[in-house]
Order: sequence, then C-alpha cells, then structure tokens
Amino acid sequence: MSLPLESSTFQDIIVVLGAAGLVIPAFAALRISPVVGFILVGVAVGPFGIGHFAPAYPWLGNFTISHAETLAAPAEIGIALLLFALGLELSIERLRTMRVLVFRTGIGQIVACTFALILLLLPFALSPTVTLTLALALSLSSTAVGLQMLSASGRMGTQAGRTAFGILLAQDIAIAPLLLLLSAGSAADGFISSLAMGLLAIGGVALAGRLLLPALFLQAARTRRPELFLAAALVVLIGSSVATASVGLSPAVGALVAGVMLAETDYRRQVEAAIAPFQGLLLGVFLIWVGMQLDLGAVLADPLLILGGVFAVCAVKAAVIFVLLRWEGRGTGVAGHVATLLAAPSETSLILLGTAAATGLTGGGAAQTALLVTGLALAIAPLLGLLGQHIETRFGAGRAATAASDTAAPDRTVIIGFGRVGRLVAAMLDTHEQPYIAVDSDPDEVIRLRAAGKPVIYGDARRPELLDALHLETARAVVLTIDAADSLDTLVRLIRERHPALCVVVRARDADHASRLYAQGVTDAVPETIESSLQLAEAVLVDLGVPMGPVIASIHEKRAELRSRIQAGGPTRPRRAVRRRSVT
Repeated sequence: MSLPLESSTFQDIIVVLGAAGLVIPAFAALRISPVVGFILVGVAVGPFGIGHFAPAYPWLGNFTISHAETLAAPAEIGIALLLFALGLELSIERLRTMRVLVFRTGIGQIVACTFALILLLLPFALSPTVTLTLALALSLSSTAVGLQMLSASGRMGTQAGRTAFGILLAQDIAIAPLLLLLSAGSAADGFISSLAMGLLAIGGVALAGRLLLPALFLQAARTRRPELFLAAALVVLIGSSVATASVGLSPAVGALVAGVMLAETDYRRQVEAAIAPFQGLLLGVFLIWVGMQLDLGAVLADPLLILGGVFAVCAVKAAVIFVLLRWEGRGTGVAGHVATLLAAPSETSLILLGTAAATGLTGGGAAQTALLVTGLALAIAPLLGLLGQHIETRFGAGRAATAASDTAAPDRTVIIGFGRVGRLVAAMLDTHEQPYIAVDSDPDEVIRLRAAGKPVIYGDARRPELLDALHLETARAVVLTIDAADSLDTLVRLIRERHPALCVVVRARDADHASRLYAQGVTDAVPETIESSLQLAEAVLVDLGVPMGPVIASIHEKRAELRSRIQAGGPTRPRRAVRRRSVT
C-alpha cells in the first residue's frame, strides 16, 4: 500500500526530514547543539508559528506540520532512545571512579536546586504536589547541550569538564526514580502498591537481562553484521519498555533500565554506535514536537511571567550551583563556568513534565508555563555555556590553580586492534605504567581478555559513532594495529578530521602504505616489512660478534633514515653498497 504524495502525513514526514537535514549540519557548523535548532524548527512549523498563517496563505501549508499527533509515536521512541543512551553511561566502573562527584556534588546539586526552586514557586500558591514536581523537573540540566559545549571547547578533560560531567551523571541516575515516582503517583489511592509493582517489574527486567543479554549480543557480534547488532539492541529496548509499561510505569523507565543493563556488558560502545543515528533523528522529532507546543502568543500575552520565569529559574540554579562548588573548594572560574553551563533546564525536564501531565499530576496553566519556560531556557543554553567559558577565562586564577592537577594526571592511550601487535604494545605500556584501553572486534576474544583483567572493549572502530564514544579528545595517543589497509586509511582520516592534534601511531603494511599514511597526517607509521628487516639485520650482526652498542646505534640510524625517506615519499630500497678491498 503506497502513501499518496499529497497526503498530510507524507508532507509532515518531508518537513521533519528536511528540518533534520538542515538543522544538524547548520548548527554543527556554528558549534551549537542541534537541540536548540530542533526546538526552533518546531516553533516555526507548528500551529503557533507558520501554521497560524496557513489558513490565509495555503501555500504555507507545505512548510508546516498539520497534525501534531503524527509525531507523537516517533517522539515517544526518541525519548526512549535518549534514556536508553543515558543508561549506557551508568556503568558501575564509571560510577566508582566518579563516586564523589556523582553522589556528593551531583546529588547535592539536585537537592539544593529543588529546594531553592520550591521557594521560588511558593508565591504562586500551587499545590504541594505540583510545586515539588515542577521544582524537580526544572532542577535538571541538559546533558546534550552541556557535553557538546565542553567537547567543542576542548574542556572535557579539565576540572570544569569533569565536574559538569559528574553532576550530569547524577541527574541521569535520578531520572529513573523520578519517573518511577511520577508514574506511580498517578494512582493516588494505590501509590504503595503501584510503586511495589514498578520495582518488581524493574527487578524482573534486570534479572532477565543479566541472564539473556550476554548470549544474545555474543551471537549478534559473531555475525559481524551491524544491522543484526542494532536489531538486538532494539529488541532489548522495546522488551524492557513494554515490561514496565505493562505495570503502569512510563516506557521511558524501561528504556533507561535496558541501557543500565547493557552498560555492564562488553558491547556498550558498539550499542552506542549502532543507535546513535536513530537516536539523533528521533530525539530531533521529539524536540520538534516540543517546539510545536510552545505558544509564542502566550509569551507575548504575559512576557513578564514567562521571560521573568526563564531568568529567575536560570539565575537561581546558577547561584545555587556556584555556591555549592565554591563550598567544595572549586576555583571561582571553574565554579562560574559549571554554574552557568548547567543553569538552564533540559530535555529530560521536558520528559518529566510530559510524564507528570500524562499522569494528571500537573496540568492547566502551571504546566503550560513550565513548558514554555523550559523550552525558552533550553534555547538559550548554548549562550549560557559560552558565557561560562568567558567567566572561566576571565577568572584565570581559579583555572590556573587547577591546571597543574588536570595535566598531572596521565591520560590513557587508546589501542584499536588487540591482536598480536596490539597486545605487545599494551604489554610495554603496562611495563612503563601507562594507562590504556583497547578496542577489538572479536567478541569471543574480548570476553576472554576481560576475564583475564585486560581493559578491552568490543567495538568496530571503523564506525564514526564509536570513535566519538571513545572520547578521543581526552586521550593522550591512539595506536592503530588493525590489518586491513582500507579500514586503516578510513580510521586515520576520521580521527584526523575530529582530532587534528592527537598523537596517532599506525602499523603500516609496507613502506608505500606508510608513506600514504604520513600524507594523511599520522604522527608515526611503522612498516612491518622494514621493521622485520631491521630486526633480522640486528640478529645477524650480533650473532656475527659485532658489539651490541654499535649494532643498536646503526639500527636506530637506519630506521631514522628510512623514516625520513618514507615521509618525503622517496625510495626506501637501500642502495647497493660498493665492496672495498681491505688494504693490509
């Protein structure tokens, strides 16, 4: 059955896909989170934007979304994928490493901001339930905008970056219990029983996942087919969401639980890479849908309330976070940067507000005002992030005080390909106490190596999404040891596009391949054929009785000579030496 080209549904799909095709590259070029762009598109194409004039000018109907309910189902899937991706970040290893930031600073921020926002909402005489719900939702900050701003400015590895990431991680953890409480809270007469059923459902999903997930993803990984790996991830996501929805909880709770389950497996990075394109597009649909709900007429009708609300919420949150971080000993610059970056509410605030409205906990003017305040604040979040960077630069004393501790901590080396060569590199890094993480595409080998205590994860690093998930911006170096020359060239190109200053050391097939890799910008390319020849020459000379010192010196000299020729693109075959008669 074909979809008529003139149907309104087809036009809505074209508008959404066209918006995604324009918004993502345009805002990426401006180094602004696409979150803002999608919300603005939703405002523009919705009933309160261009759609308001469509009855008078019918041709405008081609640029509007005629039925908001068309986007409802994709928007729900976008929410589920967002929470699924957040769950993938909640591994026990990461929480153990950042436990102080997450459980002291992060949870402290949520509690303190919620309390301050309750005080801010008291003059409006709302019911205690509505007041608490709005305060909790508005206390959260945007993970998408925050991490994008830190990554683009190269601050992920700084004290400000780690502090912001720890707070955002705590907020991600808090989403599950908040959604659980909001879903159970809709049944006022049976809150305890609803909460108990929800906890049992989550426990059942977690137990089933622990028993079934390793075998499921091992079989999917053995096929080496990305579409089957994606299918396995979607089966887990949908099954978990259906399980929680069947007991009256939000499907988003199940999606988050599914992500948390997979965070403890060897396939976390590959799952992130598999869902990333769909997550970005469907999250964009959700944000467009949110933008369509923003009534700009309501803003113009009462600008003092709406715009004042945006200013008040951001100011209160920034002040609370700043005081909290200064109390914990952060410098003025770092505290100001993090406080400003996290001042605006987030996309997860919209999810909580939507869940509360769907369960009847909030509604009417208060819910609409909170939605407008959140949407407008989220739209200016990148500007607040830039302001935070300026504050950190301006108050350089605080930043300088922490710079030494930031650079003193050794960053890891990323080894892509953990076969014979990769393991030898890792062994030498261990010898010199240099941290590393390795990536390999053989699932059975990854299981064996992890059981032996090696820091190896499963993944196909040829996929750009996995490279992003490895956070190479915080790495000290990357070593590429895979065999396939074409894949190696693709990897070098992708890494250099994203990280032009990163140290990249590559295993090359021969001198010609090494020369090509140098032309692509690698730091060092090591040709296997030349290294084998040099090792043979060293062994022969030592066996012939030549002293070890001169042999090693000559080998190093020959290696440097050949490297210079390869980098220059010249011939690497040694010239035939002229045999001289010895004079006695």
